[in-house]
Amino acid sequence: MDSTIETTVRSVLSEQGKLSEDAQSIAVDADLYRAGMTSHASVNVMLGLEDEFDIEFPEERLTKATFTSIQSIAEAVEAIQND
Repeated sequence: MDSTIETTVRSVLSEQGKLSEDAQSIAVDADLYRAGMTSHASVNVMLGLEDEFDIEFPEERLTKATFTSIQSIAEAVEAIQND
C-alpha cells in the first residue's frame, strides 16, 4: 500500500469519517463501520477522497466493502489511479 495514499485516506477519515477512534492510529485492516463510521459519513469520505485525489469512484466501487477499512479504500484509490 502506498504510504502517501494511506496518509491522505487517514486525513480524510479524520475530517469526514466521524470515527469513535483516532483515524491516525486505527489499524489499516480495522472495520471502519465498527469504529463508528455511518453510511452517511462514508459518502462524505468518498467525496473527500475524490477531491483529494482528483478521481471519481466508478459505480462498481461504490460498495460498503470498498469503504470497510483504510486498506480497502487505499487499494481502491490505487486501482482507480492506475486505470
